[in-house]
Amino acid sequence: MAQPKRRFSKARTRTRRSQWKTAPIATVPCPTCKTPVRPHHVCSNCGQYRGRQVLKLESPA
Repeated sequence: MAQPKRRFSKARTRTRRSQWKTAPIATVPCPTCKTPVRPHHVCSNCGQYRGRQVLKLESPA
């Protein structure tokens, strides 16, 4: 298998790795309770998805 003739410099390696960025998690407000929810996910606060009650949430009392 072929081997590189010279090692890559630290600047070259770090320049390439500078593109490895993370993006913040996208959120949208829930249409029912207005809490931030990830798109296409069930709201953990009210349990609704696309206007339908999907989860039965128990009250803590």
